[in-house]
Amino acid sequence: MLGLAVATVRARRTAFAGSFTALCLGVAVLTMSALILLSGDGGVPGRYAGAPVLVRSAQGGTGPDGVFLERAPWSARETRELTRELAAVPGVRRAVPDRSFYAQAVADGDPVRDAGQRKGDRLGHGWSGAALAPYRLTAGRAPHRSDEVALDHAIGARPGERITLLTAVGPERFTVSGTVDGPGYYVTDERAAALSGGVRVIGLLTERGADPGAVATAARSVVKGSVVKGSVVKGSGTVLEGAARSELAPVRDAKTRWIGGQVLTAMAALSAFATVFVVASTFAFSVAGGRRELGLLRAVGATGRQLRRLLYGQALAVGAVGAAAGALLGAAPAPALGSVLTDAGFLPPGFAVRRQAWVLTATFAAGLAVALTAVWSASRRAARTGPLDALREAAADDRPMTRARVLTGIAFTTLGCAAAAGTAFADPTDMTTLALCTAVGLITGVTLLVPAVVPPLVRAVSRPLARRRGALGMLVREGMLAAVRRTASTTAPVLATVGFTILITGNTQTSVHSYATRDTASVRAEAAVVARDGTPGLSDAAAGSVPGTGLLATTVYGGAAKTPMEAAGIDPGAFADVHHRLRTVSGSLARLRGPGTVAVTESALATLGGPTTTTVTFEDGRAERLRIVAVVSDRTAPTPYTALLPKATVRSHDPSALTDVVYRTGPATSSAALRGLGAEEVSVADYARRADAEEDRLVEVFTLLLVAMSAGCTGVAVANTLLMSTADRLRDLRLLRLSGATLRQVLWTVAAETTFVVALGSVLGALTALPSLLGVRAGLSGTFGVPVRLIVPAAPVAAAVAGCLVLALAASVLPVRVALAKETRAGAG
Repeated sequence: MLGLAVATVRARRTAFAGSFTALCLGVAVLTMSALILLSGDGGVPGRYAGAPVLVRSAQGGTGPDGVFLERAPWSARETRELTRELAAVPGVRRAVPDRSFYAQAVADGDPVRDAGQRKGDRLGHGWSGAALAPYRLTAGRAPHRSDEVALDHAIGARPGERITLLTAVGPERFTVSGTVDGPGYYVTDERAAALSGGVRVIGLLTERGADPGAVATAARSVVKGSVVKGSVVKGSGTVLEGAARSELAPVRDAKTRWIGGQVLTAMAALSAFATVFVVASTFAFSVAGGRRELGLLRAVGATGRQLRRLLYGQALAVGAVGAAAGALLGAAPAPALGSVLTDAGFLPPGFAVRRQAWVLTATFAAGLAVALTAVWSASRRAARTGPLDALREAAADDRPMTRARVLTGIAFTTLGCAAAAGTAFADPTDMTTLALCTAVGLITGVTLLVPAVVPPLVRAVSRPLARRRGALGMLVREGMLAAVRRTASTTAPVLATVGFTILITGNTQTSVHSYATRDTASVRAEAAVVARDGTPGLSDAAAGSVPGTGLLATTVYGGAAKTPMEAAGIDPGAFADVHHRLRTVSGSLARLRGPGTVAVTESALATLGGPTTTTVTFEDGRAERLRIVAVVSDRTAPTPYTALLPKATVRSHDPSALTDVVYRTGPATSSAALRGLGAEEVSVADYARRADAEEDRLVEVFTLLLVAMSAGCTGVAVANTLLMSTADRLRDLRLLRLSGATLRQVLWTVAAETTFVVALGSVLGALTALPSLLGVRAGLSGTFGVPVRLIVPAAPVAAAVAGCLVLALAASVLPVRVALAKETRAGAG
């Protein structure tokens, strides 16, 4: 049977071209995605490249819901003891604690961009930290006094010059003692200790000839049982050496890699789904159109098992060639795709793709598995072909749907409607999943039920055409009614393309708009003062120059696991006036006075373990027992903060904390004064849109990638199905030509049928996506308590429909024109 299968594939190359193309492209996307995902990280951060061994604080973990935050630091006391013990490890020349704080130079009245500092960036360090890179002096000397600084020579300042640095407190004057060949601002270690919070990294500079592995092993013994004032701090650090030091990449790089992983995983999953869809539809169409041939094989003695083996052989032949081509095709452009994703912000700077042979082998095997899996249903149908029933079967579809298909279609449609209803009452974190389930259920269900709706829709729409003079309308109408299966099979990929395009773009835009609407409606203020682009936050001087209330951002670590949580220091009275929609579940914000008090959200309370007191570790590494004076509703709390503290408490524990925003409630501050402090004033609505602008941009690019992927994959399905159906119809079209129709009339007939199919699929796709989007809108509106506008971008949807139409016309009209024109020339000759 394998030889017959290969011969069949060779003889019907056109019919299997779509399966080959889908497998090739699907495996190519899978190969590219796998190579990038398995290429690891962006390398050791340059700031730590000179330290063979690094010790990182092991306290805490990831934040709630996968929030990317720093680990809890060591306190000053723990840092001193750990540094002393690590410095005594054999082979260690020096143990250097890395003290970091916010610093930014001011030049010509504007903060220097420093490659665009963002929230969480700390470019200020103690001078001893420069040795971890190592960064060396290019001019001048190291700082000796508290008002001296050594900085990046690229800034252009010279030794002896006076320069203004923005710190968390505000602008301060420093004397440039020297310049270095790397980024950052370096002050004396004593000044760095005063400006920074706790320490998260201690670098070990080894003696010449020392074995980093042996040093790391000895260091692990130290950190597993460090003695601090008579108490043993178990597991107080993690020792990293060699390539493992890349784990110390900035938190935003880890988040970027995570986002990139989601993009690549979605691309691979979507390509796999589309590949199965195309291959399965190809073989299903092949079985449906070749029942006479299968019946003939049964008549000459072939068993059902042999027919199944025949189809599996065809899938193996197509899969082997398509998967091999796809693996090679995907390996070549993988580095280019990595560069594109890096430029788009989905991968951190410096990311490099490594080609690995075993990945290509694995993706080739996956391609074969996909091909064999996709043909399973078609092979079962082929095995049930009876010799006499198949030979007597008419060309017209007298029974386009089986009972099982009807019941399955109804079940999926019901599940989709139920998911749509559940979306309206779900939490925002569950809405996307339920919306996707709604769309998948409805698209699958409607696709299965398409043969039932095709005849009445065709009759209704084509009735005016049938009444016109000429046979064109009648031919289109009767041709589609006589081949309901063909019409349904060509409608399905268009339905999926348009449906997923509307769902993905509409869900993304509606959600982004709803969050901005909620944040705008929850604040009552004249304007918002925020950090300018390239500045990570507002200093105390900037925040204090604006009449209003600010949010002094920090991170605290709560519960026994020291889970990181984003917190804000506030003035309770002014905060409550501005955030007028804030609702407390218990307690009162008015009691948030003095040290030792905290207000938390409902979700944070579960993490902290309350309900009345909790232990919290601050950015300086010190732990305190706090009294929970209020519990705030998750739905009304200002995002992304899950804990609220008195502003003085935050500043006392986090000397480098910056204010995210100040909501102005009084007279405006001059723009010139704000500019010198790295601040600017915008409307509350603009700030709501800008707060997550970078994530929104990534989501938008992600959305476009998914839309392009889904449209491309289902476009292959559209072209493949129409190519196969057109090839099967050539005999009928030749008969139409012999009956007196001109070539132009035949082409117009084919084009009219194709256009109707695309229009039908587009309408059904829109109808299947609409319940999902309506559920999302209702859910977001109910959750946020504000009206939410349903937004469906017209451009991507129009592009999807137009793309389907162009592909469909090209796959149906061009083959007919080429075949019939060739026969016309042959007859004339």
